[in-house]
Amino acid sequence: MSDLPRKAVTRTAKLAALPLGFAGRATWGLGKRIGGRSAEIVAREVQQRTADQLFKVLGELKGGAMKLGQALSVFESALPEDVAGPYRAALTKLQEAAPPMPTRTVHGVLAERLGEHWQDLFVEFEDRPAAAASIGQVHRAVWHDGRDVAVKVQYPGAGDALLSDLTQLGRFARLLGPLVPGMDIKPLITELRDRVSEELDYALEARAQSEHAAEFADDPDVVIPGVVHQCEQVLVTEWMEGTPLSEVIADGTPEQRNRAGQLLARFLFSGPARTGLLHADPHPGNFRLLPPPDRIADSVEAAESADDGAADESFTASGDFGDWRLGVLDFGTVDRLPEGLPRPIGDALRMTLSGQAEEVYEMLREEGFVKDSIELDPDAVLDYLLPIIEPAQAEEFTFSRSWLRTQAARIADPRSPAHQLGKQLNLPPSYLLIHRVTLSTIGVLCQLNATVRLRDELENWLPGFASALEPELEPEPEPKPKPESESESESEQVTESEPAPEPVPEQKSGSGSESGAKSESEPEPGEGAVVGA
Repeated sequence: MSDLPRKAVTRTAKLAALPLGFAGRATWGLGKRIGGRSAEIVAREVQQRTADQLFKVLGELKGGAMKLGQALSVFESALPEDVAGPYRAALTKLQEAAPPMPTRTVHGVLAERLGEHWQDLFVEFEDRPAAAASIGQVHRAVWHDGRDVAVKVQYPGAGDALLSDLTQLGRFARLLGPLVPGMDIKPLITELRDRVSEELDYALEARAQSEHAAEFADDPDVVIPGVVHQCEQVLVTEWMEGTPLSEVIADGTPEQRNRAGQLLARFLFSGPARTGLLHADPHPGNFRLLPPPDRIADSVEAAESADDGAADESFTASGDFGDWRLGVLDFGTVDRLPEGLPRPIGDALRMTLSGQAEEVYEMLREEGFVKDSIELDPDAVLDYLLPIIEPAQAEEFTFSRSWLRTQAARIADPRSPAHQLGKQLNLPPSYLLIHRVTLSTIGVLCQLNATVRLRDELENWLPGFASALEPELEPEPEPKPKPESESESESEQVTESEPAPEPVPEQKSGSGSESGAKSESEPEPGEGAVVGA
């Protein structure tokens, strides 16, 4: 398809066909089971056939349908390998591309928003999109001052399509459950729908990206393109080269995977602490692995004097990826956290690792994860949480699809104690987006199969985590009394040789700016969806 299908009848018909297909496959599966096939094998076949149809439709429709597809795609690591393998390529397509809208439509939007002579703003403009996503597509161009830029153009009618799709998908969210074991999809759809207005507002996106770009301007590890120009339906930012994380997932070396994973974890936890904003769309299409600046210059020289592809070869020739950087794109969805990530997260994580069951349970109750009407065994809650936070226990941890599948199966199995306990837990609205971003990031780390020193990032950036991991200092023994003359002598020596310490200036607490204000629309609370659920 070459354009965004905007007619409600067309989009609704395509989405309405999904549950009919799901029901048909369920009936087919029942017949197979009656015929003697094992329940597990039949369930996997139904799961695979369902995924094939779902991601084909979501990718074609773009809008809210594709937005859900991208959100689900990072969780393919939780699926059994024989199911996930055949359609992993389809999920990658959702992360990187979608059918483009016609050139005439793009030109029409640019003329309406930038003026009739919009071409004068560019030295060059490529009509073929470099990337297409859920509500817009990106074109590569050269700005009038010579800078390479990315021009993001919003699809006409994207807002209506986004809301319509997510409303329709919400009606049969339960049927999607088998695609991502252990995850309640309905709260995810609700949260995506509640943030439609933010997603469509390029002024908010430009502000969030500018704040990140300013904060990370001299950072050796993270690169954020600067904003060049913004108006309704159009956002122009600096162009950023680099290897998409989807390519690293598919073909990257262990060194590339580990470096990308470490930097992704660092950005997840350092971003809120440094900017008061949480980047809330962590799928692989929004990240790039970049060589250091000096190697980019070397590769350009090599490319000018050699065959095509010399740049890529020079990037990987040394095999040392310790100084490569993470490029971050798309700030259309952010969570506003003026004080950084909530301290209770770090406190609860640290106390869980220390085995403080009662204290963890009380904190979860205070924060609303356990409702007043629910009574749970604190030790059972601790047993539920410990496997999920295993990556924070070791100095370094290898995230893998098999580890994530084990966690998903443990929580999804109706016969397991973890499943029964998880159904009684609650997810407060203020934590919903943080929860989704954390789970999505873990999904990407498992796709990367990255070995990451996660604990280092938690100690550096997560409030409340590091304080109690430090060993308690033993109280110093009281000094033995000395003869009066000896004590006076030592006192005089100290006074003469050590200057008095300078007074520490009073620290002013930062106040939230306009960008730090909480979003007016809070998502509905989710039940049975605490970490990993």
